[in-house]
Amino acid sequence: MILSRKNLERYSPLIVTIIMFAAWEAVARLARIPSYILPPPSEAMMAGYEFAGPITTHALQTLYTTLAGFALAVIFGMLVGVIIGSSKLLYRAFYPILIGFNSVPKVALVPLLVIWFGIGTTPAIITAFLISFFPVVVNVATGLATIEPELEDVLRVLGASKATILLKVGIPNSLPYFFASLKIAITLAFVGSVISETVASNAGIGYLMMSASSRFNVPLVFAGLIVIAAMGIGMYALFAALENRTTSWAFRR
Repeated sequence: MILSRKNLERYSPLIVTIIMFAAWEAVARLARIPSYILPPPSEAMMAGYEFAGPITTHALQTLYTTLAGFALAVIFGMLVGVIIGSSKLLYRAFYPILIGFNSVPKVALVPLLVIWFGIGTTPAIITAFLISFFPVVVNVATGLATIEPELEDVLRVLGASKATILLKVGIPNSLPYFFASLKIAITLAFVGSVISETVASNAGIGYLMMSASSRFNVPLVFAGLIVIAAMGIGMYALFAALENRTTSWAFRR
């Protein structure tokens, strides 16, 4: 019983995915929904196989822009988060600005990025950076701002400087928040890349999907969506494993 339960927990995502795709296939077939409205998964898979070469090329482009924007978000997000989180004054002063920045729809900024940087890879990287920057900043700043006051008082009594408290307590305390934010940020980075590619790019999965939709090749559009979902799940699992290895001490089993 214990073994079967473990196997069920291990393979439950795969089982649920198969059930969802089977239900999708059954509904599309039984309801006779036209392929240009809602193609069954089998047709999307066939389109993915037929256009495997272009899909691979565009998927690699999307992965590149996503990871580039995500890397910038991690670097600058950690830097800004440490600066803001280490000071109550800065935390209170800049937090509303960060909220306002995150509230602006990033798709509205893409036309401006096209004017400034032209059509291509750069706007996609910047959009991925902008949309994934906020979770990293907020989580790192929150981790630093939530140090127990009693612990800080004890360390000050023992002669620890503010920089020592930040390095020895603040940053380790923020690590669970930081690694949790990576899982959110990487998925948002994919969203940012695809948004920019659908508006201002000549490469990437977003561009491929827009090109396919203009030709009413909806199965290819869904094939692109499946590829994006698969890459997002893969990157999320990677950072979840990294979180488990580095900050497992912070969670109760």
